[in-house]
Amino acid sequence: MSKIAKQYYGNAMKYPVIFEANKPMLKDPDLIYPGQVLRIPKLD
Repeated sequence: MSKIAKQYYGNAMKYPVIFEANKPMLKDPDLIYPGQVLRIPKLD
């Protein structure tokens, strides 16, 4: 998830923002499956 955060936010350490937005379908930020669609919230 840190790689996704780096791509969208320019900072890999922002991955908790993505994890929190997707918590209903994720239990672990290290377990993302191919084809899974994640919400990428805008940063304020």
